[in-house]
Amino acid sequence: MFRQSLLWASCLALLAAPVSGARAQGKAAPRPAASAPKLGAGIEARTLKNGMKVIVWPDHDIPNAVLYNWFRVGSRNEYPGITGLSHFFEHMMFNGARKYGPGEFDRVMEANGGANNAFTSEDVTVYMEWFPRSALELIFDLEADRLQNLAFDPKVIESERGVVYSERRSAVDNYNAGALLEQVQATAYVAHPYQFPVIGWPSDIESWKLEDLQRYFKTYYAPNNGTLIVTGAVTPAEVFALAEKYLEPIPSQPPPEPVRTKEPEQQGERRVVVKKLAQSPLLQVAYHGIAAKDPDVEALDLLLRILADGDSSRLHRRLVEEERAAIHVETLFNAGFDPSLVLVLVDLPPGGDLAKTEALVTEELARVVKDGVTDAELRKARNIALANYWRSLETNDGRGRALGAAEVFRGDYRQLFDAPARFERVTRDSVRKVAERIFKPQRRTVGWLVPDAEQDTTPDSRKEAQR
Repeated sequence: MFRQSLLWASCLALLAAPVSGARAQGKAAPRPAASAPKLGAGIEARTLKNGMKVIVWPDHDIPNAVLYNWFRVGSRNEYPGITGLSHFFEHMMFNGARKYGPGEFDRVMEANGGANNAFTSEDVTVYMEWFPRSALELIFDLEADRLQNLAFDPKVIESERGVVYSERRSAVDNYNAGALLEQVQATAYVAHPYQFPVIGWPSDIESWKLEDLQRYFKTYYAPNNGTLIVTGAVTPAEVFALAEKYLEPIPSQPPPEPVRTKEPEQQGERRVVVKKLAQSPLLQVAYHGIAAKDPDVEALDLLLRILADGDSSRLHRRLVEEERAAIHVETLFNAGFDPSLVLVLVDLPPGGDLAKTEALVTEELARVVKDGVTDAELRKARNIALANYWRSLETNDGRGRALGAAEVFRGDYRQLFDAPARFERVTRDSVRKVAERIFKPQRRTVGWLVPDAEQDTTPDSRKEAQR
């Protein structure tokens, strides 16, 4: 919190416009001090002939750089039969192309001091690379090879199919919170593709065909469906030159079909009960939320911090400390292209009372709708949000991720720098109004995970039960 205050004060100075010096009567005006650079100064953007947008944020504090490659493809773009394909390509993109064969992408990058990772969500698939400045051209060569010449080797496909299925077992089938969340999400949406799990349904993972993969890759990994961010010890001129040399020759494709389906207004509460072998019950309450471009996003962010961010938050104090009905509570909201879910996730102790805990959550949400929040709560939540914001811009990685998110989800990377002002404009009334907008009983889906010892049907467990 103290660090945040210092960062906030210094960055406000960076954001403020220079003030011209006043001339004192009868005296010469003092020489004006050199103005501090504006936050984000030096950023340049260019769109290649094939439609790929490239954004560069130079920072020469250390001789390293970061590349983020954002593709607008996630489970939102899938349909029954091919669910999970977006996540599958997150794996396939590291498995060889024409110039750099199987295993070479990682080997070559690591040999040159680099590292990489990737993630897939309902809306996007994003590839990240961290490397010394000396490897800049090599990184572009690696990217161009896999984007233009990705290999579709049947043996590799089958191997990665098994890896993804194993990942599904660990993240969903054998992870109770993941299993419940999958069912809650599938129940909350009846029309929109946000109902599909990012990792895919089991039968779809088993049945993807080669032609499905080739068609999907050609459509969604087209350069005109991507946004490339480079931050760190680079110049815009050299990045644009490398992008033109390595990436611009990749042909554009017809734009993907837009997602036209809009989730109809929910008319009444929905409920789902999952019974699994578990030590403790779980409660998840989901409300239909808002999209990333919604003007209430910052107010909702602060509201959720007030409800469940830290030991002094409302839900933690009520559920964990006062009532001892839960051992952990948190909120979850990932703003996407379309309205996504606002979730309250509660871990109960062994033998915990799901009905009582749900009633407590309902009561606290109704209270914030009716009475709003206090000045102190709003001030604390805003301080935390702004601290996280400034902290995220301290590193090349944080800048690359934040810049890409602003460009992709809000439509303009420059909106990243308006975020502090948007948080400052949030009032107690706007927080109460967004609570009233979101927390409507008829728009919620309630999920219970109920421990069920009978779910364990292994031979060893049956013998133990007979003793």
